[in-house]
Amino acid sequence: MSKILLRAIIAVVLCVVVTASADAQNTAPTKRPKRLSAKMQLAIERAKVDSLNTLVEELRQRESDWQKAWHDAQAERKKKPVAERFMVDYTPARADSLAEQLKLQQVSDAMDNFFKDYICEPVTMSSDASLDSLYAARLKALVSPIHLPYNEVVRTYIQRYTAPSGFMSRILARAQYYFPMIEEELLRAGLPVELRAMAVIESALVATAVSRVGATGLWQFMSATGRGYGLEINSMVDERYDPAKSTVAACKHLKYLYDLYNDWSLAIAAYNCGQGNVNKALARAGGNPQSFWDVYWFLPSETRGYVPAFIAASYAYAYHQSHNITSAEPPMPIAVDTVHVNRLLHLGQVSSTIDVPTETLKMLNPQYKLDIVPAMNKDYTLVLPANRLTEYVSKQDAIFAKDSTYLKEYLNPENVKKKLAATSTIYYRVKKGDTLGAIASRHRVTTKQLMAWNGLKNANRLSVGQRLRIQKR
Repeated sequence: MSKILLRAIIAVVLCVVVTASADAQNTAPTKRPKRLSAKMQLAIERAKVDSLNTLVEELRQRESDWQKAWHDAQAERKKKPVAERFMVDYTPARADSLAEQLKLQQVSDAMDNFFKDYICEPVTMSSDASLDSLYAARLKALVSPIHLPYNEVVRTYIQRYTAPSGFMSRILARAQYYFPMIEEELLRAGLPVELRAMAVIESALVATAVSRVGATGLWQFMSATGRGYGLEINSMVDERYDPAKSTVAACKHLKYLYDLYNDWSLAIAAYNCGQGNVNKALARAGGNPQSFWDVYWFLPSETRGYVPAFIAASYAYAYHQSHNITSAEPPMPIAVDTVHVNRLLHLGQVSSTIDVPTETLKMLNPQYKLDIVPAMNKDYTLVLPANRLTEYVSKQDAIFAKDSTYLKEYLNPENVKKKLAATSTIYYRVKKGDTLGAIASRHRVTTKQLMAWNGLKNANRLSVGQRLRIQKR
């Protein structure tokens, strides 16, 4: 008899004994019970034994049936081939579709939870019903290692960011794609996630943004600064446009600036105007300046609005619902995945083979300036919509078979090497107060180079509106 069965019998017997004892105690003695004969007592005991035997047999049969069912299931499973035991009942394309839906749901939930659980109206506010009191209380509720003060300058930018112009609506749409990636890199670098707002004021979350002085990408890197942080920049590839790699570079730069000033407002200002300008402002302020606001009037005019704009962008993102601002439709797929490419590839080869428009591929891979992945001596990445990943893998041979159609002039490796080594050229319009030395310093080139590229004989003779050619490597 098994241990389980034995335990069950003992439990039943104990239950009968305890019940009988309790009944005996609870029954008030009214009169002396009639003494049973030995024959009747024997009959009662036999009935109890029969009842116990019946229960034991029932329990034994249940255990036997359970063991037989388990063994039968195991035997049936072993009859199947190994491949069938772990077979999934949906196709790879279906798996891609489910992965896309999961990513979309995660992004949506993350956005909803942030605004529902983390951002809320302050519990107590000043009795003053003015907007100043409301803005100040809301900023105070955004607990952050970055100081977010409120003043008249900040109010001006808050009103600009929350105006019904559609600007913030477009920011929210792009944020669904870019912010999860930016936040992940900030957290990995040990930086405050609130720094994501810098990408808003730098580029309005447009990965292909280019400033009038040639600063490029989400984080508006100049060529020399980008190369200094390991970004590849040439005629075929400009990784300042790469959202992921440029974000990693921006995290390194921000970490360096914070280590330098030990204050986030000064580090953010230095990101905009350079540490040289911030150092000069600190020296001119005298005393012992501790933050951006202590040197406000000694900074370039553009930088004086930079930190207030950062605060306003953080406010507008957190409280957009309070201003009846809703997100526009994201311009790109939110759920994406990455594949590695180890040979020359034109984006047209992909879009003509699988169901992904070329414009979508360009938007997801803006770093490829000529729509070509120049994978000659090393691998490059290609970002695809998550629901097209399996289709790309299954049709990879057909995609690469089209190289003679899309890559005629690039099939010769020497042509690609020449393109990679080629310089890029930008043009600059001279403004009032510019000097050749200042322009050269701003663009990380020498005065002699500027004079050579533009046929200048005298470095001191510049005219407002003059167009200068600047070569970048």
